[in-house]
Amino acid sequence: MKVKEAVFAGSSTRVSERPKQRFPEFAFIGRSNVGKSSLINMLTANRKLAMTSSKPGKTRLVNHFLINRSWYLVDLPGYGYAKASDAERKKIRMIIDNYINLSPDLVNLFVLIDSRHEIGKIDLDFLVELGSRRIPFSIIFTKADKLGPNALKERIEQNHKQLLEFWEELPPCFVSSSENRTGREEILDYIGSVLDSLNAPQAGQADSSEPKEKNQ
Repeated sequence: MKVKEAVFAGSSTRVSERPKQRFPEFAFIGRSNVGKSSLINMLTANRKLAMTSSKPGKTRLVNHFLINRSWYLVDLPGYGYAKASDAERKKIRMIIDNYINLSPDLVNLFVLIDSRHEIGKIDLDFLVELGSRRIPFSIIFTKADKLGPNALKERIEQNHKQLLEFWEELPPCFVSSSENRTGREEILDYIGSVLDSLNAPQAGQADSSEPKEKNQ
């Protein structure tokens, strides 16, 4: 799928404040400083679309970007920012939960994870919670250019094994780099296929099963 147009459509803190015009929504979320804004700019080929900063925790609102006048790319606040106060973290989590739980147009939630590290407890807890709520999600491993090919392959394989401790089948997973545009075509094509499936009577949209219980 090609991105021909990407425009800012509005910011909100509650679902009731979203843009009035309704389209399918593909949301992006991750821990602070995971490279979310850079990824969004890479996907849309617009370096100035989403605000980027070396300071983590910059996004505080739910930002809607209208793509090709047919679907929304939704930029959600990051979670797990350690330097934020308890009150600020609670406020951000309320904004995230309000959108994830109440948006009727959310088609898929892309959860971004730094490919250089194993999946942390905060990310795992968030993913398991999504599965329990039956919220459709996919995973994007970011900053792939920061590792050599062999180290990257090993890390991704280890992360897949980690995920299989919770799911019988892996959710859709992608590897990306905003620096060299790795993963751009795959992610956009996936979004395009999901959009096509919405109009196909017998094709199910992206979904994630409930996490399996770990053996005690």
